[in-house]
Amino acid sequence: MHDTPATRAFAARLGLELPLIQAPMAGFQGAAMATAVSGAGALGSLPGAAMTPQALRDAVGAMRRDRGLPVNLNFFCHAQPAPDPAREAAWREALRPYYEELGLSFSAIANGPGRLPFGDEAADVIEALRPEVVSFHFGLPPAPLLERVRRAGAQVWSSATTVAEARWLAAHGVDAIIAQGLEAGGHRGVFLPAGASFDLASQLRTRALLPSILEAVRVPVIATGGIADAAGVDEALRLGASAVQLGTAFLLCDEATTSAVHRAALQGAAAGQTALTNLFSGRPARGIVNRLMRELGPISALPPAFPSAVNAIAPLRAAAEQAGRGDFSPLWAGQDVSGCRAIPAAQLVRELSRAASG
Repeated sequence: MHDTPATRAFAARLGLELPLIQAPMAGFQGAAMATAVSGAGALGSLPGAAMTPQALRDAVGAMRRDRGLPVNLNFFCHAQPAPDPAREAAWREALRPYYEELGLSFSAIANGPGRLPFGDEAADVIEALRPEVVSFHFGLPPAPLLERVRRAGAQVWSSATTVAEARWLAAHGVDAIIAQGLEAGGHRGVFLPAGASFDLASQLRTRALLPSILEAVRVPVIATGGIADAAGVDEALRLGASAVQLGTAFLLCDEATTSAVHRAALQGAAAGQTALTNLFSGRPARGIVNRLMRELGPISALPPAFPSAVNAIAPLRAAAEQAGRGDFSPLWAGQDVSGCRAIPAAQLVRELSRAASG
């Protein structure tokens, strides 16, 4: 692994042996993944946006109690959308043929706000647990909440998909910026311009985004997106990244909670065909192309705003997965799935840390 003063300083500040970070993967991991990664000398992450406060307390408590391991807690900073009955009705109408095909009723759709943004309850957890890192997606929380995180002693990180977003984050005092290249799996961290529709033309691949952000800011930059193996890690570090974050590569690991349908897709011929889609949540995210994406088009004006779209998708997903199909599942994955292997996460960390020359 390419070693520089920047990578050594970055790792030392967090008590890490390696400048590697396991991306928080909502829906695909629990404490076992974070524990294994941190135990191997890298930084394990927990998807706080998808975990209850008690689940976070239990997970971090176990990591600290057993080995005093460092952890990154990740949260979303989206704005909760106002109810839009007309758009919800149009979305359900678009999904009606699939409901009829599977013998489902709209009464199966759960009501509720879906995934909540970072708020006071999450800040209470941060103050109690005092994690080494708190990272955010979709910008940063309001200043009072952010100040509570800083007072708890955590480093503050957030994702940037453009140079403009990186400059905004640096101006707001983040400790590190995660440069999320277009190849990355899962949700894009887009947050500027606020309220605007997703602009694909503004998004760069990691190989172009990373040096552009490094030139624009003076805080550590973490590279993510399309990095699948030791060679990719080494290249990102040589370009100037202080650390590298990987998510897709961990999806087949023993500790991952990835579903059987998703695991099969990652190992099948279709894994090489991914696209950005807003069908499953209302925000753009990269996943393996499946039936819903092909038939409705991956990017559509139909889904309600994030995170409301997921409610009507959930019954379809459950019914299809029960039949062994991923027709309506968010099969999140980056463009390069070659690093996905069914091995222990600690072994993957060791392999990723090897020098590209091997």
